Amino acid sequence: MAPAVTRRLVEHYATRPRPDAFPALATLTARELEVLQLLAAGESNAEIGDRLALSEATVKTHVGRVLDKLGVRDRVQTVIYAYESGLVEPGDRHRE
Repeated sequence: MAPAVTRRLVEHYATRPRPDAFPALATLTARELEVLQLLAAGESNAEIGDRLALSEATVKTHVGRVLDKLGVRDRVQTVIYAYESGLVEPGDRHRE
């Protein structure tokens, strides 16, 4: 294997968090993961609701459950968790 290829592989996998390092992600439902990804993209509860066809109250419920399951205290910590876990990466945009 060429040294450049080896270096790229090492850089790619060495910087990826181990999936078992963030077990709380596995406790989230598919909908909660969607909400988390949109939250990490900087969308408000109203914007998330519009995108997912949910009421703002339902989005707030999902956000609260995500915070509880991840063991974080606010939206900022939730976004940090999403990035540190590798769920989202800089430059990611949720596609319609």
